[in-house]
Amino acid sequence: MCNTCGCNLSDGNRHLLSPPLNRGASGSTPEKILNGLLEHNDRQARINRARLDAQGVLTINLMSSPGSGKTSLLEATIRVLEGRLRIGVIEGDLETENDADRIRALGVPAHQITTGTACHLDAHLIHGALDQLDLAQLDILFIENVGNLVCPASFDLGHHRNVILLSVTEGDDKPAKYPVMFRAADLMLISKTDLLPYLPEFSPDRAERCLRHLASMVPTLHLSARSGAGVADWIEWLAAERDGYCELLNRHQTLTPRVESEGRKLHAPSPRITFRPLASTS
Repeated sequence: MCNTCGCNLSDGNRHLLSPPLNRGASGSTPEKILNGLLEHNDRQARINRARLDAQGVLTINLMSSPGSGKTSLLEATIRVLEGRLRIGVIEGDLETENDADRIRALGVPAHQITTGTACHLDAHLIHGALDQLDLAQLDILFIENVGNLVCPASFDLGHHRNVILLSVTEGDDKPAKYPVMFRAADLMLISKTDLLPYLPEFSPDRAERCLRHLASMVPTLHLSARSGAGVADWIEWLAAERDGYCELLNRHQTLTPRVESEGRKLHAPSPRITFRPLASTS
């Protein structure tokens, strides 16, 4: 899939394709180049995580399809945790700073990553974003990934936990349709529950059964960022994760996210791939 859409490349890792590789140097093949990009991503992710751990910043990767309510969830979370935990946000979108502006309006530091064409964030993009935040002043960092139910689950960003949002406006069979994404979840949030009276075709129980059929026993919470219903349960989950993370740091350990091997196959090279050298900018 990503061998044809080109999302393996981003502004964060494009520099890794050195000029000799672009010219098809002896011994370089599309397979080696793309596998090398994945290896570089994992190496950078470990560096990012060590940097976050050094400052004790629990980092949550929020993933969902577009419009599931990630930014609204962050706004509700910021309002509840104001004065209790220091929050920072990295926003990922193809274009605009709209979501980062919404977060900054609440007095929270936010850095916007615009990927242009890449349908997910990667560790190199996060590395650059971390330089824009004062990590010593944060307790929790949220990464709002690009809206997409396929690619984001396949990349370690250096974060600690994956949270997947499933809104009631989407369809309760999404975990069955997008197993790679939902297998990567450490928590599934069913969002926009205030709309359930108007969408009787969505069954939260059926959505959870689809998740369990993936052999996933991660918790599922229901909430509405608009009404506030269920937000307290979300805050309780965050607090427990933060406490557990701090205990691990005290033992010189850390948390690592689920990165689906099945999803990584989507980003691995295939024999049918056609490699096009990057156009010269000179």
